[in-house]
Amino acid sequence: MLRLVVYLLAVVVVASGLGWLADRPGTLQVTWQGYDIETTVFRAVVILAIVMASAVFLWSIARTLWHSPAIIGERILNRRKKRGLDALSSGMIAIGAGDKILANRYALLARNALPHEPMTQLLRAQAAQLSGDRATARRIYEAMLSSPETEQLGLRGLYLEAEREGSAEAARQLAGRALKTNPKLGWSADALFDMQCQQKDWAGALETLDHAKRTGNVEKAVADRKRAVLLTAKAIEAEENGTDQALTFALEAHALAPDLVPAAAVAGRIYASRGNTAKAAKVLQKTWVKSPHPDLATAYAHARIGDSTRDRLDRVRQLAALNPHSIESTIAIATTAIEARMFDEARYALEPLLANRLTQRVATLMARIEAGESGDKGRVREWLARAVTASRDPVWMADGVVSDHWEAISPVTGKLDAYQWRVPVESRDEARTEIVTSRLEELLAIDAATGSTANQRAEAELTLTAAMEHVPASTVSSTLSEPPNPAQAEPEPIRLQPVTERAIRGRADEAAQIKPVRNGSDEATITATPQSRLTANKPTSPVQPTSHSQKEPKSGDAKLFVAPRAPDDPGPDTSEDETTASYSKRPFRAIK
Repeated sequence: MLRLVVYLLAVVVVASGLGWLADRPGTLQVTWQGYDIETTVFRAVVILAIVMASAVFLWSIARTLWHSPAIIGERILNRRKKRGLDALSSGMIAIGAGDKILANRYALLARNALPHEPMTQLLRAQAAQLSGDRATARRIYEAMLSSPETEQLGLRGLYLEAEREGSAEAARQLAGRALKTNPKLGWSADALFDMQCQQKDWAGALETLDHAKRTGNVEKAVADRKRAVLLTAKAIEAEENGTDQALTFALEAHALAPDLVPAAAVAGRIYASRGNTAKAAKVLQKTWVKSPHPDLATAYAHARIGDSTRDRLDRVRQLAALNPHSIESTIAIATTAIEARMFDEARYALEPLLANRLTQRVATLMARIEAGESGDKGRVREWLARAVTASRDPVWMADGVVSDHWEAISPVTGKLDAYQWRVPVESRDEARTEIVTSRLEELLAIDAATGSTANQRAEAELTLTAAMEHVPASTVSSTLSEPPNPAQAEPEPIRLQPVTERAIRGRADEAAQIKPVRNGSDEATITATPQSRLTANKPTSPVQPTSHSQKEPKSGDAKLFVAPRAPDDPGPDTSEDETTASYSKRPFRAIK
């Protein structure tokens, strides 16, 4: 529209000028080189305009002829560029769709049309990866390192290839080089931090975390939590090695994350060992309010060296008052009261949990109360049998793995701060072996302290196992206490599936070595040092089934009939080594 207006204005101006000249007639005479030319002014102006237009036209033709080769080449280049861009676009779509045939076809077209384009190299590398040709992909990524424009892209591609091939050291070097090339790269900082954590390089991980925090790749709250976990890991190692930096690391971690139980436990233990009871109590109380845990209760109870069991009970009461609605407060009071042999108070503390909140620890504590107060083995076995079916207690868990202590990283994925204190969610069959193992230890330790015979201990083991399998305890006990009557039909032997004969014999051997000991005070404590333990991942040999005829058991000898079962661990899987092309057979190396 604007161009039309300008064109009309120009026509109006020219027409007005010509009309103005036509209204003012005059003559123009030119004498030059013997020539005498006389014409009107209007005609002279028209002739001058025609001459100027002709000159411009001739100049345009000459200029076009001069630049025609460049114009033709530019048009050809534009057409090739358009084909290349179309191939790149279609190739990326094919890679996203997983069509390796089309991806390779468009990668070849893009290479012919745009051989020096960085996107062409990326398309070729990704097409090779999609086809499984890792050697070609690595060559392309290595070629990208020679250009500053594509160096970061090449480092990223080589890092991913090294990670796929399991070359941890090469991946670490590539991530470090990428971080030095561009300190603001988020992926390189995260990758380097994760690998340092997996290798337990806490100092390097702290340095990388500080760098990521300065560049804004990690939020402040997330960085503080990760730093607290790393410092806690360093504090635990320093405490085990006996260095003086353990308290410094633990206190800094506690300041960053007051709810981190291991940091507070380490600081509390070190303060207590140095006789600084007030600071130990302050640290432990602050964490107890946020995250009550048995380790905190133990450290708080023994914060003052030389206290009697009753003094420890008074201290635990003060700690429990800070978080009275937590089950850990009740269990801490009951545990300390049992150690002080104040069984009435322990029973009173656990009474609210017996109806609807019964857990395995609560049932085990009730068994300890019965053993210490009255020595009634029947009540002890009853509570231990109830512990089998009781709810699980919280444990340290990370990615489905249960651990008896906290660690900074997951044993499965190597992720930082993966352990959580929570109740494991698992089926009854999966938890059966662990429950039987732990409860048999408790049962044998208590029975050994009360002076029961080997036959009574074996009977107690069968009672616990039968309770687990929903078999009446009286039925199992009768097979041990009453000899068979020859006039009657021989009874069918009881077969208990989840427990092997080897496990029961191992527990009986352990019971023979468990002796009650006494500490410096008059209170009796039970100490068990079993020589062998059951492990869930150790294969056990199946027990052959016995015949249906049952012989009269000898005195003090109890046999358990078990059905044959497959080993828990069939052994490691066999796999062939991965074979690749001749280029990929060489070990992965970092590009320097």
